[in-house]
Amino acid sequence: MMILRKIAFAGILALTVLTPLRSHATVIAAMMSSDQPRYREAHRAFVRAIAARGYSSPDTEIILQSPNPDQLSWSNTVRKFNAYRPDLIVAYGAPAAMTAFKEANGIPVVSVDVFATPQPIKGMCGVSSRVPMVTLLKTMQGIRPYQRVGVLYSPREAGSQRQLDDIRKYSAQLGLTVYESPVTSPAALDAAINKLLDKVDVIVATESYAVSRQFEKVVSKARARKIPVVSTMPDAAEKGGIISLEINPHEQGYLAAEMAARVLEGAKTEHLSLLSPHRIDLIINMRVAREMGIEVPFGVIGTATRLIK
Repeated sequence: MMILRKIAFAGILALTVLTPLRSHATVIAAMMSSDQPRYREAHRAFVRAIAARGYSSPDTEIILQSPNPDQLSWSNTVRKFNAYRPDLIVAYGAPAAMTAFKEANGIPVVSVDVFATPQPIKGMCGVSSRVPMVTLLKTMQGIRPYQRVGVLYSPREAGSQRQLDDIRKYSAQLGLTVYESPVTSPAALDAAINKLLDKVDVIVATESYAVSRQFEKVVSKARARKIPVVSTMPDAAEKGGIISLEINPHEQGYLAAEMAARVLEGAKTEHLSLLSPHRIDLIINMRVAREMGIEVPFGVIGTATRLIK
């Protein structure tokens, strides 16, 4: 009997040695819907802000994954997280956030840069990316009485589709005609732009992976036809758009860290919500306007939070 006990103990000891023990450190797994600069900036801000709240190395491990921007890759990443069992998932962008929200096996999810609907999904918490599209359209009309608005959007991305919905709604109120052109992949961008150039006075580039990756091409092709581009994508004005209305990625990372700390300290995601961004910047590129022969009225200039001269 004593020999059997010794053998059993040796077997347990061997299993303990061969099986890696899970660290007691807090583990935060992060994933991006696509490898966009805005998500990288937001994540860097998140890491700094969560560290300021006491979650830093070596007591905290933060894993960042940037899968291919497709449903299978997002799902595979969440499955890996489920196997690793982090304490929290932080998901940047609506596609990654929705996938994690639906497929994470009991792991709380903090969503960052997702487009909040009028009736938010119960249990989804984090930071919204919603900006007032009516402000973008009214600023555009304040510069010139544009009537024919072309919209580049991605039907596969919820935020982009919802921006289109807002543009439809407010354009009807402002008497604008909307021409829609879906962009299903970066390769389809040329055809989508060409579809609009003969029909519109101005182009709105909604937030999407396919459009953001080639935003400079959108601007170049539109400017060759004297058509200005406006957008809600970060740095759109710096990249040649005449107007951008954008949230601040650093603020999103900071707010996401606040939410994450609350969850890690015991708050239930179903008792939290999506926070609205406090800082929304209206940026006008005066240099582009001059080069295109567009005069920006003083009243419009006064509404801007920043001018690019």
